[in-house]
Formats: sequence, structure tokens, C-alpha cells
Amino acid sequence: MEYKQEFIEIVKANEGIIYKITLVYADDPEDQKDLYQEIVYQLWKSFESFRNESKISTWIYRVALNTSIAQLNKRKRKVDHYPLELALHAQNPEADSLMESRIRRLRNEIKKLNVVEKGLILLYLEGKRHDEIAAITGFSVSNVGTRLGRIKGKLKSQITK
Repeated sequence: MEYKQEFIEIVKANEGIIYKITLVYADDPEDQKDLYQEIVYQLWKSFESFRNESKISTWIYRVALNTSIAQLNKRKRKVDHYPLELALHAQNPEADSLMESRIRRLRNEIKKLNVVEKGLILLYLEGKRHDEIAAITGFSVSNVGTRLGRIKGKLKSQITK
């Protein structure tokens, strides 16, 4: 019972991570709920093998991203086109319209990125350091830096058009 309770507490403490990833990789609320459940299921399946060699949040990001990409690949085999949407943090209703417009523009450009790029930019926007992103994704630190530089350049060129 203690094992199960520990898992529940870890999931509750880190549900924001899971929720943010579902927003990036699923469009409608039902798909987000399904993906959330699948991520929690995959976390449960691999919980016993977690060896505390990294932070728990790093492990959760890795499992959640891998599960999301696997689910997306399954869906892509079933349909030709699957749009993705990034819902950024809830906006303050009093925020000025220029900022809202910029956020909307950035969100639209992020939607156009491929699945790996979306995951990397999500982690970057979450404030993760390159070494943390490398641990989560399995890329080298220098590869993370290179990819993020390219993603930022791509977003900048699209936004300034």
C-alpha cells in the first residue's frame, strides 16, 4: 500500500508537467484526458524500475514525452493529418492586447513545428536548462543547444515575416 501511495503523491505533485505535455500533443479535451491517463499508466508501469538516478521530474518528462510521441505516431497511422496545439499558460484577462496577440502568434507558429521540436521548445519555455533537457530527451547537451537554436531561428523568421 505504501508503494501505491508514494506513486499517487508523486503524480499529484507533478501533474502540472503531465497536463502541459497533454496540451502540446493533444488537441481536444477528450484526447488530452486520454493522453493524461496513458501517461499515468506508463508511469505506473515503469515506476518500479525508476532508480532515482535523475530527478523525478526528469523521469516524468521523459516518460510523458515518449508516451505522447508514441500515441501521436499511432494516430498518424490512422489519419493523414493530425493538428497539434500548444496552449500556453492561462493568460491574465487584464493583459494588454499586444501581448495577447504576440502569444497567439507564437502559439500558432509552435503548432507548425514537428513533434520533437514541440517537445524541446516546451521544455525550454518551462525554464529547463540544456543539461536537463538532454537528460529528458536523450539528446546530447550540445545537440539540444543546436536544435533549440534552430527552433528559435525558425520561430523568429516565421514571426517576423
